[in-house]
Amino acid sequence: MLNFFSQFNTFKYAKGETILRNGDVPQGVYFVKSGYVKLNSLSKDGKELTLVIYKKDDFFPVVWTFLGTKPSIYSFEAITPTEILRAPREKFLEYINSHKDILANVIGEILSRFQTALRRMEFLTFGNASGKLASILLICGKDFGIEKSDGIEIQIPLTHKDIANLVGVTRETVSLELKRFDRKGFIAYNRKLIIIKDRASLEKKAIF
Repeated sequence: MLNFFSQFNTFKYAKGETILRNGDVPQGVYFVKSGYVKLNSLSKDGKELTLVIYKKDDFFPVVWTFLGTKPSIYSFEAITPTEILRAPREKFLEYINSHKDILANVIGEILSRFQTALRRMEFLTFGNASGKLASILLICGKDFGIEKSDGIEIQIPLTHKDIANLVGVTRETVSLELKRFDRKGFIAYNRKLIIIKDRASLEKKAIF
């Protein structure tokens, strides 16, 4: 889809900058040219939950794009320095409807993300903090990991707070569990990136 979006303007966002706020009316369909974007939900008491992380070649907001519901009920924030291409919704829908192979890929991506969401609902509901953390590390390894000689390196520089918002526990709990995983050799670090070194052990702890 890059060829389609490349005809439109590029917008650059710094790490931590908000792209869309809860209550904003989207100005078009946003395509991630580079970087990572998280979709957040905020509770009435200020607790944040990250529902989706978008990577290169993803687009958002998906529900608004296809159903036209507005305004957005979620916020979108750049996790890293990010470049976004933005196209008018009508032009994007015309494009994918006239390219059935691309539409099929889009549907496949949506179904895959839905399946991941179902898994996350399971570990948000069941299991302890250790199982939740193991589960989200495996999901991130699958979706954002690169195979290296020493393990699977997760390409997003996730902070302990980012991970806490993904699994619905406190940052302090995440810090303690990651230290345990590190001591046991389940994970390691390459600067700010987490490396999954012992996938089998994480799978034993995981909820799904």
